[in-house]
Amino acid sequence: MSTEALDTRATTDSPPNEAIVRRRKKRPTWVAYLPYLAPGAIAFVVVIGIPFATNIAYSFQKWKGGMSPHIWVGLDNYRALLHDEQFWTSFRNSISMIVAMVIIPTLIGLLLASVLFDYLGKKFGSRSASVLRASYYLPQILPVAVAGVLWNWILNAQTGALNEVLRSLGVDNPPNWLGSPTTAMPTVMLVLVWVQIGYPVVIFMSALQRVDPELYEAAELDGAGWGRRFRAITIPQIKPETFVVVLTCTVAALKVFGPIYVLTRGGPEGSTLVPSYYSYLNFFDKSKVGYGAAVANVLTLVIVIAAGLILVAQARSERKEGVG
Repeated sequence: MSTEALDTRATTDSPPNEAIVRRRKKRPTWVAYLPYLAPGAIAFVVVIGIPFATNIAYSFQKWKGGMSPHIWVGLDNYRALLHDEQFWTSFRNSISMIVAMVIIPTLIGLLLASVLFDYLGKKFGSRSASVLRASYYLPQILPVAVAGVLWNWILNAQTGALNEVLRSLGVDNPPNWLGSPTTAMPTVMLVLVWVQIGYPVVIFMSALQRVDPELYEAAELDGAGWGRRFRAITIPQIKPETFVVVLTCTVAALKVFGPIYVLTRGGPEGSTLVPSYYSYLNFFDKSKVGYGAAVANVLTLVIVIAAGLILVAQARSERKEGVG
């Protein structure tokens, strides 16, 4: 073999240049993920980032929409909120939404999931429990408009099925369920419980499948009844899923819009008014775009704070369990 060929082979087989190796090592690891992250980042900016920034800008303006002029008013819209009774009423009503969409469904869902998994599933088979779980989840997949038509047919003061049953039982003047300030909110809460109940049932039943069955068997051998097993095993074991349900349902309760729009439109007399619908009213019905934007921004801030508090509570709970 010639000297030239040996030199060429030595050059080809020689290790890469040290400068090239250093450059490769210095390249940030996130660069490799950039092609995968870019589409999601672009979608986030277009769908969420730009509209949110625009909404913040509108909240500092007085604008009636369309071709009307944009008038800079600074913090005037936010100052007006402090003296707006409807604004505070809408946030007070959000407490009722949290009760109807978070507290009651979580408690009932936890109980139902435990009964389906730990009792009915063992006695009648997993297929029966799955059918019942699907029936509880059915309201979640119904379109809001369909659910609204269904419940308006049931609750209509004149021709509703519920009031027809009450009249047949001898009640001469049955309640106007959605038309009276005293009954509208409890009725809407009942509908929201019906809509929401399936979500925690599905999440909790999935969580129970990862719990070691030997724990239940050992507790049963020790003479622990169903209630004792529920308190000592079920609740502690599915605590992470409980935090997930509480977080997602709280966010949904604070920004609920569809059921209110379909059932009551915030009435009667503002008894079912919620922040998201109040923002909608100002945006479109009253043509007070800046004021509606201010309401939406305050609602966003409240949701972020509520979600942050729940996440902090979850982190503290996990740290305590880790220490224990």
